[in-house]
Amino acid sequence: MWIQEHTVDTGIGADAIWRVLADVDSWARWDTSMEAVSLEGPFEVGGHVSMTPTGQQPIRPLIVAIEENARYADETGTDGLRLRFGHTLTRLPTGGTRVVHRREITDPDADRVGPEPGAAITADFPKAMAALLNHARA
Repeated sequence: MWIQEHTVDTGIGADAIWRVLADVDSWARWDTSMEAVSLEGPFEVGGHVSMTPTGQQPIRPLIVAIEENARYADETGTDGLRLRFGHTLTRLPTGGTRVVHRREITDPDADRVGPEPGAAITADFPKAMAALLNHARA
């Protein structure tokens, strides 16, 4: 398994951040790595999201985890690799939220093949996190 995370502690409440994450059809407004994003069906485990990453073909991840105000994850596969993307929101004892943006690549050979596509996929994590938080703040 190959994992990359980007973590930010913010004064923004988990509920405000969750509202942005749950509004899948608006992701392309703040996530500059996406040309288009839309929810296909209900926002629940087993549902699908249609995403068109900038300059790439559309993909159709499966929603694999939803816990309101706490966690979202989706998963897709390509060339034998399983790619899981997610956000975890943890309320901080002093107020605010710790936000973890995570990408996992699983494959029997993920430690060898994961870093190249993984690095390309996660290069914009800091920028995407800042945009997510700015959108939640607004």
